[in-house]
Amino acid sequence: MIRLVAIDLDETLLNDAWQISEGNIKAIRRAVAKGVMVTLATGRMAVSARKYASQLGLDVPIITCNGALIEHSLSREIICHKVIPSGLAMEIIQRLQSKEVYTQVFIKDEVFTNKWNQYSKAYEEMTGIKVQETDVLQILHTEPEGAEKILCISGEDYLQTATAELRQIYADRLHFTRSKPIFLDMIDKEVNKGSALRALAANFGILPEEIIAIGDNFNDREMLMFAGIGVAMGNAHQELKEIADYITASNKEDGVAKVFEKFVL
Repeated sequence: MIRLVAIDLDETLLNDAWQISEGNIKAIRRAVAKGVMVTLATGRMAVSARKYASQLGLDVPIITCNGALIEHSLSREIICHKVIPSGLAMEIIQRLQSKEVYTQVFIKDEVFTNKWNQYSKAYEEMTGIKVQETDVLQILHTEPEGAEKILCISGEDYLQTATAELRQIYADRLHFTRSKPIFLDMIDKEVNKGSALRALAANFGILPEEIIAIGDNFNDREMLMFAGIGVAMGNAHQELKEIADYITASNKEDGVAKVFEKFVL
């Protein structure tokens, strides 16, 4: 019996216009009415994910920033919160600045960059969240906790090289993942969607075999491996398809709804 379904947003639940199709909405609402817990598990920050949770009528904790923050969708009660400490974040930003890599820093419900450019514009169009141009080091200097996530956006080939260099230095302090070919996400070493889903399930007494996780890219890998049924979208990266238990249709073809119809409804 399936008790919990965790769904990625971009290129999974959302179509290419960043919208939830009517077919997906109906399937999810039917599952919720049946008593199944449905949550979102996204690399997006909480403020960007809440609107989708609201559209679906989800009254549950949602996993955001790749697991750095688990927050109740309505009350905004924080269930789990793990950040990159401000000192470490400043060190990373200084290193990336020296290489002129476009970088965004996520702190609570805000996102900052040193220099607004075409990547900032594209991110704003995708998420609906304003990217603030400011002195990121100064912001971090006055931030008592730290950043949920640091995001680099660049060409795919360059990011592969940058990731290898950063791993050599910070492998014991950071977790590196990709949600898009041109995105490199850095989060706390202990953070990923799988560990977040494990914590959420434990909070509700739900076993792994009672869980479905649905995703499309590298940052979904850990949660697909944790869930009893790991589902890759038809448009998913090939490496994710290889570890999935089931492959559904693409995000353009209501692939999420088809998973609910097969395993839940």
